[in-house]
Amino acid sequence: MKKTLLTSALALGLAFGAAPSFADTYFPIIAKGFSHQFWQAVKAGAEEAATRNGVTITFEGPNTEAEIDKQTDILNAAIAKNPQGLGFAALDSQAQIPALQKAADAGIPIVAFDSGVDSDLPLTTCSTDNMAAAAAAADNLAKAIGEEGKIAAVIHDQTSATGIGRRDGFLNRIKEAYPNIEVVDVQYANDALKAADNVKAMLQANPDIKAIFASNEGSAIGLSVAIKETGAKIVGVGFDSGKTQKDAINDGTLLGAITQNPVGIGQCVVDSLVKATKGEELPKNIDTGFYWYDKSNMGDAKIAAVLYD
Repeated sequence: MKKTLLTSALALGLAFGAAPSFADTYFPIIAKGFSHQFWQAVKAGAEEAATRNGVTITFEGPNTEAEIDKQTDILNAAIAKNPQGLGFAALDSQAQIPALQKAADAGIPIVAFDSGVDSDLPLTTCSTDNMAAAAAAADNLAKAIGEEGKIAAVIHDQTSATGIGRRDGFLNRIKEAYPNIEVVDVQYANDALKAADNVKAMLQANPDIKAIFASNEGSAIGLSVAIKETGAKIVGVGFDSGKTQKDAINDGTLLGAITQNPVGIGQCVVDSLVKATKGEELPKNIDTGFYWYDKSNMGDAKIAAVLYD
């Protein structure tokens, strides 16, 4: 997997006390789960940056992205080890603020990634601009159906910043720019099985649907499964990458998808935590970028660099 270089400027000074020697520096990185290949790509980026910076990390998370309480337990256990910094991707943008407050009170720098929290506790958030990315998905979907007709969406959750941002970014763009497109249903499903069931129910209730947007890897895989199993002639647009989703785009089941930069996100988390231990000030947000990809451009160097299997 190709490395992605981050070029965000991180300057000025913010002291957290004397920085430890890097030989003793430990950062727990807590993801949303491990059920999607996206997180393995983030992990690869974090591990690369840890090796490059000479620090130790663990990469942890619940088995699935539905286990908010389990992720909170993992977060609390990590904070109890009094690490030199903490990376965290929140499954719930509000529920885990009390645990993060404990970390902040203990002087542990926090870097959010992928999905932030409704708080200023994280020093920065390494993430895709989800509103803009979902708007780009809306534009490509709209173009494919001639900017008119009925559509629907499957969103991976309604509690995380990514779920809320991608839902609102997609729906707002459709509402603002495409008056002849009607959104007839929005359902929530994080795993492929539930997403497939939701899509089948949508198609049965609205047989004239022309397109469906799925907001993450799991929901996009479920969308492709439902299209294949029902034989529906609709436009499918996804989010993220992974072999199953790329195969679905290559064989025409899905039109295309938005890819994030998961390796770059992982690198950004560790690099930012290292800078924090040095007393450097971080920008409030670090945009790690996104691209629209489809069968026509998957081989382009800049696209291939951020796709993952």
